[in-house]
Amino acid sequence: MLYDSNKAAAIEFIRGAGFVLLTMGAFIGFLVFLGNGTNEVKTKFEVVDKYNGCDVVRYTDHSNNWHYFLDCGNQHSE
Repeated sequence: MLYDSNKAAAIEFIRGAGFVLLTMGAFIGFLVFLGNGTNEVKTKFEVVDKYNGCDVVRYTDHSNNWHYFLDCGNQHSE
């Protein structure tokens, strides 16, 4: 009789653990599906303005942070 109750408890535990693992797997799969391609940056460098004849360039790094710098090209001071 004790063996039957232990067996029933083990089966119930396995069913519960399987359900939890299946639910978590589906949730993680859903998050991966939603996150697929959303972090892609189309252009890393973009001219956003002009300053004293130079281009103000915005650089987007891999973590989507913006960094700005001036690109004055081949300007020669005479």
